Amino acid sequence: MPLSSYIGSRRGGGSGGRPQSSSILPTSASSASPAKSKLQSRKPRKRGVVINFLFTNFFTISLSISLLFLFFTIVHFGLPKPLFSTTFKSRASPVRQQRKATGGGVRRKPVENDVSKGATVDLTTKALYDKIEFEDKDGGPWKQGWRVSYKGDEWDSEKLKVFVVPHSHNDPGWKLTVDEYYEKQSRHILDTIVDTLSKDPRRKFIWEEMSYLEKWWRDSSEEKRASLTELVKNGQLEIVGGGWVMNDEANSHFFSIIEQITEGNMWLNDTIGVIPKNSWAIDPFGYSSTMAYLLRRMGFENMLIQRTHYELKKELALHKNLEFVWRQSWDASETTDIFVHMMPFYSYDIPHTCGPEPAICCQFDFARVHGFFYELCPWLQNPEETTPENVHERATLLLDQYRKKSVLYRTNTLLIPLGDDFRYISNEEAEAQFRNYQMLFDHINSSPSLNAEAKFGTLEDYFQTLREESDRINYSLPGEVGSSQVGGFPSLSGDFFTYADREKDYWSGYYVSRPFFKAVDRVLEQTLRATEMMVALFVGHCQRQQCDKLVTGFSYKLTAARRNLALFQHHDGVTGTARDHVVHDYGTRMHTSLQDLQIFMSKAIEVLLGMHIEKLDQNPAKFESEQVRAKYNAQPVRKSLSPREGTAQSVVLFNPTEQTREEVVMVVVNRPEVTVLDSNWTCVPSQVSPEMRHDGSNVFSGRHRLHWKASVPAMGLETYYIANGFVGCEKARPAKLRYYSTSSSSFSCPSPYACSKTEAEFAEIQNRKQVLTFDVKHGLLQKVQHKNGSTYLVGEEIAMYTSYGSGAYLFRPIGDAQSIIQNGGITVITEGPLMQELFSYPYTAYHRHPVSHSTRVYNGGVDTVQEFAVETEYHVELLGDEFNDRELIVRYKTDIDNGKVFYSDLNGFQMSRRETYDKIPLQGNYYPMPSLAFIQGPKGHRFSIHSRQSLGVASLKDGWLEIMLDRRLLRDDGRGLGQGVTDNRPMNVVFHLLFESNVSTASNPVSNPLPLSPSLLSHRINSHLNYPLFAFISKGSEELSLQTHGRSFSPLSASLPCDLHIVNFKVARPALFSHELSGDPKPVRDPRFILIFQRWHWDDSYCPRGGSSQCTRMADEPVNLFNIFEGFSVSKAEATSLNLLHDDVEMLGYSDQAGEVTRDGRVAISPMEIQAYKLELRPNL
Repeated sequence: MPLSSYIGSRRGGGSGGRPQSSSILPTSASSASPAKSKLQSRKPRKRGVVINFLFTNFFTISLSISLLFLFFTIVHFGLPKPLFSTTFKSRASPVRQQRKATGGGVRRKPVENDVSKGATVDLTTKALYDKIEFEDKDGGPWKQGWRVSYKGDEWDSEKLKVFVVPHSHNDPGWKLTVDEYYEKQSRHILDTIVDTLSKDPRRKFIWEEMSYLEKWWRDSSEEKRASLTELVKNGQLEIVGGGWVMNDEANSHFFSIIEQITEGNMWLNDTIGVIPKNSWAIDPFGYSSTMAYLLRRMGFENMLIQRTHYELKKELALHKNLEFVWRQSWDASETTDIFVHMMPFYSYDIPHTCGPEPAICCQFDFARVHGFFYELCPWLQNPEETTPENVHERATLLLDQYRKKSVLYRTNTLLIPLGDDFRYISNEEAEAQFRNYQMLFDHINSSPSLNAEAKFGTLEDYFQTLREESDRINYSLPGEVGSSQVGGFPSLSGDFFTYADREKDYWSGYYVSRPFFKAVDRVLEQTLRATEMMVALFVGHCQRQQCDKLVTGFSYKLTAARRNLALFQHHDGVTGTARDHVVHDYGTRMHTSLQDLQIFMSKAIEVLLGMHIEKLDQNPAKFESEQVRAKYNAQPVRKSLSPREGTAQSVVLFNPTEQTREEVVMVVVNRPEVTVLDSNWTCVPSQVSPEMRHDGSNVFSGRHRLHWKASVPAMGLETYYIANGFVGCEKARPAKLRYYSTSSSSFSCPSPYACSKTEAEFAEIQNRKQVLTFDVKHGLLQKVQHKNGSTYLVGEEIAMYTSYGSGAYLFRPIGDAQSIIQNGGITVITEGPLMQELFSYPYTAYHRHPVSHSTRVYNGGVDTVQEFAVETEYHVELLGDEFNDRELIVRYKTDIDNGKVFYSDLNGFQMSRRETYDKIPLQGNYYPMPSLAFIQGPKGHRFSIHSRQSLGVASLKDGWLEIMLDRRLLRDDGRGLGQGVTDNRPMNVVFHLLFESNVSTASNPVSNPLPLSPSLLSHRINSHLNYPLFAFISKGSEELSLQTHGRSFSPLSASLPCDLHIVNFKVARPALFSHELSGDPKPVRDPRFILIFQRWHWDDSYCPRGGSSQCTRMADEPVNLFNIFEGFSVSKAEATSLNLLHDDVEMLGYSDQAGEVTRDGRVAISPMEIQAYKLELRPNL
């Protein structure tokens, strides 16, 4: 427990687990349609009749005219503030109406977003960073703030309403594995919740992690299940967030975030019948605006966050802006608004949540007394039991903290979390908290002079009361933009990276910790996505009982894969911040799921290619994945093809993207004298070159890489044959090799290649689009020249930070990184018609050289996306004590004048503008890079780095862009983990570099505060890198005389528009999907397929066709869902939320046009939107 506001080695919570560090309009109304007139004609009448009519109906006519006048006045000027209540509809809550934050206006319908305009907001995180001095002044009892005071009359007209929210933060893996935590703590905590809440209806609790609740549900009796369900239904227990885990927000890809929330939310709805609408994220190390967008599109109404930079918290608190409406930076029409409560203090434990003075708040953590295993208060003032004799004094002291905390916010509704890591583990502990607090509440509530009411509550209790208060009282500041979702609060855009909890301790290290497993995470993600597609296509096309058996039998493994991916998104999983044996557990789970998914895909392609399917669920697959892993922490190894003389082996390629893929592909063969043929047995030109490896004594493995250009239909399959002895086709052309080596004995030319030694200082490789120049002696890229004339200086550098203070969470370097590459080593240049490469095994000052790398360009033909990218692959081995407390980077020193402004992506979904500040230390200028970063100069030159795994990125000087590759750290960084990070594994990091020049006027990125978007070409390169072709090879060879034709599969009627991405195509509940035994193609249960789209927004000042002449169609026009597939038709389509549980798209913020599915199946998707649809499919018989 801390000895001051932030003394101690706490990561977050404290003692429990980890040491730390009136009258309003109705909420809904129906408008009556005017009654049709009974008068059938407008024939002239006598004047007397008219006069009589006017006199008789004078009051009615006058009232009608008045109401009409009032109506036009309201439309023009808006309604007074107190008239409308707030927020949007939800299945789980009463319908509420939206209203202007300033108090006027009718509900604004969402309109089509013009992304280029950007959002109009009151606050941006960029402006806050520009303003804050980051001086870390000592604020007294609240060390990171100031001495908070109040006048005493703040609650005279509106009493203070305090909601104390008991909670227990349960990490699904950190110091212990998820199963160990469950057995030792979490199952007992859930038992305690059920037992203690059932004793008193005034008691409340919130729970977040479904990974634990699902385990508890399986192990519990029907009586306990019923009790928990009743507590949820009556509002005593609220499920907040309801994801499988509380996910990390820096490293996780948006696909995995959607998956993990959906998995938890659907299990919860299926099991207990509730859908969460409030998010609770107290422990992720920084927050992404992508999370706010996804939650909004899932029907969530409110968010709570905690870990943001302490100086930013102070600035927001000074102006009572800790509660705000989070709006996406590109949202010009307020469709993405979601309400956010930011906790103000250092931690989420009890000493740092009741008020600004932790020494006092700790006295009200009644589990910190003798008899429990939690540590006592480090301020030497421990809790004491509340009695009738001391209740007045204790309640007064506590209420003083509540009041001080209250003045940091705008309303008189106050949230007080009451919990910590793995708290409420026993009935005795829970009773100590509930008993003492109830006595304090009773005293406060029975004293009218205190103008306060305190009680236990849930997040829903708090947010509902806050919204009701903000309906009655206008808390908006003059000129404040606010939001139509909830009035009285500022609007904000931006993200909350990089997090610092104290002094200069920036949590940028976890962007890179355990990069091997960050890479495995993305492999599992892309494999799960591809498998989901295959399952959906399999179910849609195969109408046999045999197919049903395979899918239903595989469904539990598919569910396990979803949950293993979801589990690793935990904020101590993908972050690389768990103990070694926990990482082993995560890795083993992911490895098992990868194997299961690959086995299913191997079997599914047999059906989709029209091969026989008898006993498919029993017989072994005829194909196997081309890449395999021997164990959870091993690099993937490519299986080599060895067709015998007169035979051929099949290679089946699966394209998981929505566009036809034409690119150069590669497999490994044992002998170079082979031929490539397509599915019609037509000759395909190919190239063979030696396989390289990280070994200074012999860089050649003895195997060979076979390249050819493949064409694979969108979401489809294509077969190629690798033949030995096929007459009539040219064999694969051997590449030419040039080499540089300081030792002649270290290089031996492999057969059958021609090798020559180069004495030149520089070397080049090239394709049809660009020429790359290297420094031969160091093997480093120096320059890229486009054949259209543009030249870019690159200046590749591989360097190392020394960091004696860094740990799993923190990055604390000593000075700048120093280059480690020395003269010498081995450089091999491969030149062929399809692929050219420079491989470098460089010398360093280390005994065991930590890195080798390859740079490649491809010749794929006319306007293939692949030709524009430069592929770089770094093999990293930080193994051994000589690399302790070292952090390896690659740095590109370009000639682009970016003014130290750069852009990195948030969760693979959107870009964020970054600026390097001199007032912030180096480690604070590092940011997460899940998939993309780029710099751009005032003349429009842009340099982009695409990554297939999450890492950290910075631009520390003009023109520089550096990425950290790996880190090996001997020491713990004082955030509770209790160990360093020394379980490094050999790994490969792959980037695709892109150099672009704008074709039209571009804004100056330095003066433009908004984030820029990738080009369409950049989007497509990123998609190809992160969703590669999957290769499967036949286990046996077939005779060349038995030529089977037409082994391909094309499920889409045509490629989709170039800026429309299929996030997922899946069967949500495959275990429930079956066909009638009679062969009736109509599913008998749950026929819903799920199709999720993302519409990219792209910078049209760069190549507008995405680098391809084939890219002629964009999603500006609606897409027709009914005829998107070939082979089966869509009979019904309806929009749904991203967690698949809400069908009212208006409540999700979508525009009417976006959410509508027309009768003929057309849907319109706005740029930057992700939209999900439920489909009913019928095969075309």
